[in-house]
Amino acid sequence: MTQPPSEVRSRTMRAVKSRDTMPEMIVRRMVHTMGKRYRLHRADLPGKPDLTFPRLKKIIFVHGCFWHGHDCKRGGRLPKENADYWANKINRNKERDVNAQAALTLMGWDVLVIWECQLKNREALGDFLVRFLL
Repeated sequence: MTQPPSEVRSRTMRAVKSRDTMPEMIVRRMVHTMGKRYRLHRADLPGKPDLTFPRLKKIIFVHGCFWHGHDCKRGGRLPKENADYWANKINRNKERDVNAQAALTLMGWDVLVIWECQLKNREALGDFLVRFLL
């Protein structure tokens, strides 16, 4: 027996992880290869940053384009079913991201957001990370 598409989509969306995602793991490996050490998902900081570099006072968030409403092709796409729900959810995520980044900046942290779509060009991303983590 097959399930209706909405049930399949719900099950798929529930399975999406919030930490240790593939994009996050790629960035973590790149940073580790550079010899930089970091802390993960610090709950005592706004937004629970993906990577925190306490001595450098720098933070990296790795955002999925869909979930955080990036302006790329993948981020601009919304599901056709229950479109209002998804638009509201993504807008709340974007607002929460802006608030967390502003709070971190006020606390003296430098914040970098890496989008999932930026992982396609690893060489450029590596150069970008080196410059940020100096």
